[in-house]
Amino acid sequence: MSAPKKLFIKTYGCQMNVYDSERMAEALGTKGYEQTTDADQADMILLNTCHIREKAAEKMYSELGRLKQFKLAKPEMKFAVAGCVAQAEGGEIIERQPMVDLVVGPQSYHRLPKMADAIDRGEKAIDTDFPEEDKFEELKDRPKARRAPSAFLTVQEGCDKFCTFCVVPYTRGAEVSRPVDRILREARELVERGVAEINLLGQNVNAYHGEGPDGDWTLAQLIREMATIEGLERIRFTTSHPRDMEQDLIDAHGDCAKLMPYLHLPVQSGSDKILKAMNRGHTREEYFALIKRIRDVRPDLLLSGDFIVGFPGETEEDFMDTMDLVEQVGFGQAYSFKYSTRPGTPAAERAQVDEDVKSERLQRLQALLGKQQKAAQDAMVGRETTVLFEKQGRDPGQLIGKSENLHAVHAFADKSLIGTVRRVRVIKSLTNSLTGELI
Repeated sequence: MSAPKKLFIKTYGCQMNVYDSERMAEALGTKGYEQTTDADQADMILLNTCHIREKAAEKMYSELGRLKQFKLAKPEMKFAVAGCVAQAEGGEIIERQPMVDLVVGPQSYHRLPKMADAIDRGEKAIDTDFPEEDKFEELKDRPKARRAPSAFLTVQEGCDKFCTFCVVPYTRGAEVSRPVDRILREARELVERGVAEINLLGQNVNAYHGEGPDGDWTLAQLIREMATIEGLERIRFTTSHPRDMEQDLIDAHGDCAKLMPYLHLPVQSGSDKILKAMNRGHTREEYFALIKRIRDVRPDLLLSGDFIVGFPGETEEDFMDTMDLVEQVGFGQAYSFKYSTRPGTPAAERAQVDEDVKSERLQRLQALLGKQQKAAQDAMVGRETTVLFEKQGRDPGQLIGKSENLHAVHAFADKSLIGTVRRVRVIKSLTNSLTGELI
């Protein structure tokens, strides 16, 4: 039997890319690859890219340039580029960087075994199609080995909203939902492998409408059915769009005990003018009303959001509308960015806000969001919560886990508790985590 080949994967971007990287590693496992954390020891280096951040393509080319040293030392090493930048750039990646052997888009990675055969024959392999077959059904069954207590599970891909700043509809395609039975099968397999918490993923996950036994199911129906799986302790989902936050999903936050009180619901701006220019399809008042409905059924819910500052046409008044929205809503966690152009999107063709203005506004917004995040953490001191312990900490006897509200929590406990949910009293709030003690 030949020695296994080594696969090094570097993952950029969102949780869906983390999930995709796992599945790509499994697919390449059928060709004798096993993962390594040492790039210089790899037989194949795979970059799983994201197109959301600024200058994503140039950063990928820069990384390939940095990795070229390994190719020079080991000429037989293979290089692969996957993900959204691969979808957007296609064959140009190989033209600009000939050491790349394989380019595969996010909808085609189930074809990796055949592509690996091609590059072993000395051919270049490119696949950026949107194939008709279900990639998840084409992938091999997931391995039965034990794994981390928390796992991602993709249930929906693509987006039909066409926000004017976003490339997702072009790189991930139209909204597609996986059938209910296939999701439940994968969820049960994950639980059998030791998973206690599943985070359901989608570019627009609350638009989920997958084929069920009696017609299309909503995300709320799927969550309630998943809650019946014995051994599954917690359920989360991300990322959602305000336009698809239907009442049955809101109600699930109140009546499904396994659905955690955390919601990532991006709003992007607090200005109606900018929301319209972004093609978000909702107003600030509609967002306020939606948050009230959600908090009415789950008062302890921690809200997370996304914000873009310096969108084309944003004035100081528009920015202050965003600051006002943040003040009124209160976010326990948030992600904020300066607007950056994405070639091919409508907003890229508009007059841009000065970079210095963007930077100054982002600084003000992040100061406010940071204040709110600290307040949310500080408010936990003295309270009890449950924690799913996931791994050992740096200090002897210390475990690290996540609270119901997705706060990182440190506590001294026996390592046998990894993978279990335990009740903890919070005794200290740190910069980005909480300290607790077992009850």
